[in-house]
Amino acid sequence: MNTLIPQFLNNRTPPKVVTLILMAGLSALTMNIFLPSLPAMALWFDVPYALMQLSVALYLLLSAVLQIIIGPLSDRFGRRPVLLVSLTIFLIATIGTLIAPTVGSFLVCRMAQAVIAAGMVLSRAIVRDVTEDPGQAASMIGYVTMGMTLVPMIGPVIGGYLDQYIGWQANFGLLLGMGLLVLALIWADLGETARPATGGIFQKFQQYPELLRSRAFWGYCLCAAFASGCFFAYLGGAPYVGNQVFGLTSSEIGKLFALTAVGYASGNFFAGRFSARVGMNRMVLWGTLATTFGLSALALLTFAGLSGPLVFFGLTIAMGIGNGMSLPNANAGILSVRPDLAGSASGLGGAISIGGGAGLAALAGAILPPGATEMPLILLMLASSVASNLAILTVIRRGQST
Repeated sequence: MNTLIPQFLNNRTPPKVVTLILMAGLSALTMNIFLPSLPAMALWFDVPYALMQLSVALYLLLSAVLQIIIGPLSDRFGRRPVLLVSLTIFLIATIGTLIAPTVGSFLVCRMAQAVIAAGMVLSRAIVRDVTEDPGQAASMIGYVTMGMTLVPMIGPVIGGYLDQYIGWQANFGLLLGMGLLVLALIWADLGETARPATGGIFQKFQQYPELLRSRAFWGYCLCAAFASGCFFAYLGGAPYVGNQVFGLTSSEIGKLFALTAVGYASGNFFAGRFSARVGMNRMVLWGTLATTFGLSALALLTFAGLSGPLVFFGLTIAMGIGNGMSLPNANAGILSVRPDLAGSASGLGGAISIGGGAGLAALAGAILPPGATEMPLILLMLASSVASNLAILTVIRRGQST
């Protein structure tokens, strides 16, 4: 554990919280800023919406694969060099999205942007590097992700306006500027927090079977995968629902996307404030139940014919609150299985979560053909939430420590 006191803009000490927030925030912003632009981008490239929606699913899929690699790399070579290289690749890929002449070349560059997942993975690993108690780690992750959500909370709002008044390319121009800022901040503020590692990189990958044999690791991973899966399915299908079902403009969809982020920030605050006192497992369960209750209410109202944009988007606040409570604690549980392999555990756990999310995002696009209502998407999200409850109940039933 790195016991040095963080000093801002001193790259010989652990980073300040603002650096961790912006690292993770850029990763989240890259995922969602352009979502209100998907219908316009489909028109620009003259392709079906389902093909353009692959920019979400393929991004998540490659992000999952990269997290398997990023974790062990950071355990072997350190958090700082892996982050600096990742940000550089991200900037090159972002330039590529701006100049891509075809949808194929755009999707290639978009997938390369997934390397920014290093910011999400390693912000959690760095927290575990500098804290020993799992409850304290969950608390700090909750505060980091609460601050992180301030960026993607306004991302779709800004993205919607940029698309409507400038064009979808402006979203990626903003990502380029943010990437340059975060790269400079990491260079100046992020000191190495990982213990020096010995052995080759393949030795780090050989630790994965030990993690995969742990029932606790699988329980926390599946809970995180299904809880976040609700949100990823929402990312994949909500732009279609807003535009095609409710007839909203991209800027209106962007504003309504912010409701979920408000809920997520509230849940993060609750997790940061009470996780150490309540316990990881109990907080995860409260969060998954909150999501399930909110989505059940949405399904019932929609079945009764009482749906509309405010009902559909408004009730996703419950999903945001639930994920904000459950995910920091589930991630802390993943890291607590083997604290000495925090980077590898964060990467593998993130890969399982994001990989499941990629599948659900793609499935959301597939179940929403032209003329579809919002109900298939709601039921998919609800099923994923119920599965997250079952996963954490399995952990609790087996008597894992809280």
